[in-house]
Amino acid sequence: MKPDMFKDPVTILVGLGFPAQVRSVMDAYRHLAEWPTSFRDTAHCVAMKACQAALRGEIEAETARGLFAAFAARHDLLAPETAAIAASRMRRDRDSHVQ
Repeated sequence: MKPDMFKDPVTILVGLGFPAQVRSVMDAYRHLAEWPTSFRDTAHCVAMKACQAALRGEIEAETARGLFAAFAARHDLLAPETAAIAASRMRRDRDSHVQ
């Protein structure tokens, strides 16, 4: 595994709400670099600096992953867990049959 790869990807919503998996520090860095300047805040700055440090080998990729995930959560970009959605749908289907 490449040193900048995440153990588990961070799934975010992009475009019209389509999920995209961010699998590495470079992927996270690209998403952060494309973030509109007018929306950049402290969370963005911290995540960007962490990605830069990880790309230089100064910090672990998982540290940058955590900070990128925190940025994504702050901006409501994290995609819901697929397992949670499936379980919710199964529960709803089951409950609709029970009256």
